[in-house]
Amino acid sequence: MNRKLKVLTKIKEKTTGLVDITKEQFDKSFDFAKIQSDKVKNKIDLKIQEKALLNLKAELAMRHKTFEDYTDEELEIMLSNEKRKVVDDLKTKTLVGALAILGLDFLV
Repeated sequence: MNRKLKVLTKIKEKTTGLVDITKEQFDKSFDFAKIQSDKVKNKIDLKIQEKALLNLKAELAMRHKTFEDYTDEELEIMLSNEKRKVVDDLKTKTLVGALAILGLDFLV
């Protein structure tokens, strides 16, 4: 009887250890997914920033202006407007693409 109790205790200890290891690995995998998700978000934000900056440069070139002609606050406002335009354009293209995949391109 005493021997069975010792064996059961050892089994419980080992399974508890395995459960802890599994939980740790599970947590690490979710952390990895979160880190990768943050990296993707940062890359997307960087690409949006680059596109907005290129659009702003093109707009200033059409006006025959340079960055030095504006204050930092004005440039920041213009850049945020360009970012908004880029994001809106991406949303529109995504919606059109989704509708086309669904075969609802007549709604576009």
